[in-house]
Amino acid sequence: MMPEAPQPTAAAAGSPASELKAWVLVAAAALGLAGVFALLLAISRIPGVEAVFPWPVGFFHKGLVIHVVFSFVVWFLAVFGALAALMVPAQAGRQQRFGLGSLAAAGTAVAMPLLFVPALLDRGEATLNNYIPVIIDPLYYAGIALLFAAQGAVALRLLAAVRGSRLSEQPATAAVAAAAMMLLLAVATFGLALSFQGGAAPSHAFNEELFWGGGHILQFMNTALLIGAWALLAAAMRGGRAMSTIVLLVALALLLFSVLPAPLFYFVFEPFSAAHTEAFTLLQYALGPPAVLAAWAVMHALPRPWPWAQPAFLCLALSILLFVVGGFLGVFVDGADTRTPAHYHGVIAAVTLAFMGLFYVSFLPRLGCQPPPERWQRRQIHLFAWGQLFACLGLFAAGGHGAPRKVAGAAQGLDGLIPVIGLGMNGLGGLIAVIGGVIFVVLVLTALARGSVKALP
Repeated sequence: MMPEAPQPTAAAAGSPASELKAWVLVAAAALGLAGVFALLLAISRIPGVEAVFPWPVGFFHKGLVIHVVFSFVVWFLAVFGALAALMVPAQAGRQQRFGLGSLAAAGTAVAMPLLFVPALLDRGEATLNNYIPVIIDPLYYAGIALLFAAQGAVALRLLAAVRGSRLSEQPATAAVAAAAMMLLLAVATFGLALSFQGGAAPSHAFNEELFWGGGHILQFMNTALLIGAWALLAAAMRGGRAMSTIVLLVALALLLFSVLPAPLFYFVFEPFSAAHTEAFTLLQYALGPPAVLAAWAVMHALPRPWPWAQPAFLCLALSILLFVVGGFLGVFVDGADTRTPAHYHGVIAAVTLAFMGLFYVSFLPRLGCQPPPERWQRRQIHLFAWGQLFACLGLFAAGGHGAPRKVAGAAQGLDGLIPVIGLGMNGLGGLIAVIGGVIFVVLVLTALARGSVKALP
């Protein structure tokens, strides 16, 4: 059975504070940047705003690329790096301090401006393909390549260092290890897609085909990390039952074995054909049951009455709520209107909220930093969670009445009151969520500045 609180263990003892601090800073910077562009994008969707802020449509497209990549890719991968640093056993400490761990954190930091600069310099064309949208520019592609090379190194180091006994005893460690395997699987799938493209010139179709298969696999990785975060948040609260390790391990096994055959789709089906595309699409139905099973396991273990005053519980409970709502909205998506971003914004917000909780209960304490006052943690959590929920429901209402996705301003061609109200809700909810995100970044950076970073116990 899992212990009630995440005490320092051998997994954390060999993790140098300097590397963990680097991942925390990279993650905070990525989330802060994503939040700025989330606000600008939400404002861009408010009907009539183009008359007040006449920014070009090209800004919206490149801003959308930056927002998605930093909120959905860089932020998630940086948190993966931080978790992996904590999970590496003590005997791997020297390898981590002078090897792949530090290089990976530095590589991720270097990749970030490469992903951002092309938009600032107004270089390249934005292609709003699924999962990893692209600005067609050599700097941007170099940033993507460096990012996944660095994260692949993190995954390899973790898998080489952890032992089977830890995986069977600690669901959080097993979740991060499963995520590492899925990351390597996604990178291999990107390579397969590139090899089958035969040197085609970059375009929207090129990027869609390149990232379609691996992008689906990354969703399994994110779900595994979410399960691990839920387990750590639940373990941070005392007074409940011990969580069922078996149930959580079964959930992770279902995720992993569902996605392992995915690269074979490139050989079973004609690459990039309708059947090949549909095969990856159908993988989505394997994501829900493991997450629901894990949510039941962690909530069943919590004390009654539920401790709503504890920030760890708030992050856990509201993360599960957002995940359930986002998953339910996904039943109605068709890919053409704003019901699709309503779905994935709910799910992404669920992961982000759980990760925010990890900073409060795990990352900052492990760095020897005093966590922010709980009242400020609660305020930040509520603002982010309810703002995201309000924005998602607004997008869903607007999309249900024909509001198209991936456009802004007058190009939306809104017809009727409900789409206007829905996109207004999205703008207001986005603003509230961004305020919550800004407060989170400020709280984390303030804690880092005030706390003395010391060697982990």
